[in-house]
Amino acid sequence: MCAESPAVSIVIATRDRRGSLLSSLDRLAALPGRPPLVVVDNGSVDGTPAAVRAAHPQVTVIEAGSNLGAAARTVGVRALDTPLAAFADDDSWWRPGALARAAERFAADGALGLLAARVLVGDEQRLDPVCEAMERGPERVLGFVACGAVVRRSAFLEVGGFDPRYGIGGEERRLALDLAAAGWTSIYVPNVVAHHHPDAGGLPRPGRLRRQVRNDLWSAWLRRPVSSALRETARALRGARPRAAALGAADALRGAAWVMRERKPVPVGVELLAREIERSGE
Repeated sequence: MCAESPAVSIVIATRDRRGSLLSSLDRLAALPGRPPLVVVDNGSVDGTPAAVRAAHPQVTVIEAGSNLGAAARTVGVRALDTPLAAFADDDSWWRPGALARAAERFAADGALGLLAARVLVGDEQRLDPVCEAMERGPERVLGFVACGAVVRRSAFLEVGGFDPRYGIGGEERRLALDLAAAGWTSIYVPNVVAHHHPDAGGLPRPGRLRRQVRNDLWSAWLRRPVSSALRETARALRGARPRAAALGAADALRGAAWVMRERKPVPVGVELLAREIERSGE
């Protein structure tokens, strides 16, 4: 079996999930090759930073001091000295050999900015719905599951990483579009595998669905032409629970000023790819 590549570090953003984080770190620290691990703590009050330092002294712990949401991953990537960064959640881990396979793909393709892995959920190893959609579409993708993604550090930082205004929930779409617009490719590679074991029966944290709607709308209006943004708006609202849809839309409207100010639709080639991917999911 191939060993994990030292070219890859693992970045985890966490907040008040000490128990599940320590369990995930046990698995990640045991990976062949011992990839460097960076934990960025989003202002936990459950003693997470101290617990990690005690149980895993080899792990780099960065205390953000407040809840940066997905942008905590950007803080972690900036702290790395490896060319690749693999993301994990505090309830996920990478299968042995996965990161070495990912590193091989990056080494073979200098234009590759992001690799989306196959994410298996729970003890039943159910395929994540996002991965189900990616398996129906082309190899190139414009979305991913954050806890199953490996990025080229330089590409990720070139486009600014995760926007701190997004929090957590649907933050991946904007990043994938920005990478594509900058000329980087993102691909789905099903033989690179991550495991995700969400707690609480897999239920999202309070407000997550609302943020998902808001962020989907923001991404659509920031990066898609008007016709596509309208179609994506309808899809986001139709696919959410009524309360989450209403609250998310209201939140999105509150950000309309900065969205219109920073609006920059993607190039035609990226938009055509987005439409091809959307048709594959119909």
